[in-house]
Amino acid sequence: MKFSIDHKSPVPLHVQAENLLRTMISDPEHLNGKFLPNEVELAKQLAISRSTLRQALNKLVYEGLLIRKKGIGTKVAEPVISSKSKNWLSFTQEMNARGIIVRNFELHVTWVTPDEKIANFFDITADKKILKLERLRGKADGPFVYFISYFHPRVGLTGEEDFKRPLYDILEKDHMVVATLSKEEVGAIAADKFIAAKLEVEPASPILFRKRFVFDQGERPIEYNLGYYRADSFVYTVESVRE
Repeated sequence: MKFSIDHKSPVPLHVQAENLLRTMISDPEHLNGKFLPNEVELAKQLAISRSTLRQALNKLVYEGLLIRKKGIGTKVAEPVISSKSKNWLSFTQEMNARGIIVRNFELHVTWVTPDEKIANFFDITADKKILKLERLRGKADGPFVYFISYFHPRVGLTGEEDFKRPLYDILEKDHMVVATLSKEEVGAIAADKFIAAKLEVEPASPILFRKRFVFDQGERPIEYNLGYYRADSFVYTVESVRE
């Protein structure tokens, strides 16, 4: 694909370059992690200086449309996965609604004794065994979230369920437990070695950390969930309406 800049146009060169770059990265040839031509070649092709080109590139890098890697080049950023706090669904249901096929990379079910924080949340004694569900999930090209869920013994999970099914479908259809209310805490943390290995990032990399506290129709606690998300693959959107 050939591009050119009109040096007689009143539109600044860097703005023209930015518009051309936007057109270039919309081309399937350059989507999904493909690298752009290097700065020297691109500046020469457009007959502009590297500083003018870099001004345009920096704008798109700032917007998250391009990713610049020192010594490697500039590539088109892959679209991030978005989760909205409004219209709360199970993870599988939400991703399916967005046309994303979820892949389970790991799934572990164990019975554990809760720590003090979880026992207090469920209002049970610390010696009461509860079901712990761990799932490493993502798209076909790799994982982007690691979930750890703990469940109140009252919900009746046995550990023999098919946890490849949507979780809240299992609770509702198999155990007559309806997840109605979700309270959440979201923040950024540095990945420890365990989480970094799961999400295939470097230790101490920034990741999105979310706690989700789930309640039934009687506002009784049923799930204590921890979610660790790759920061380069996921964005959490909050939508509020003023009444």
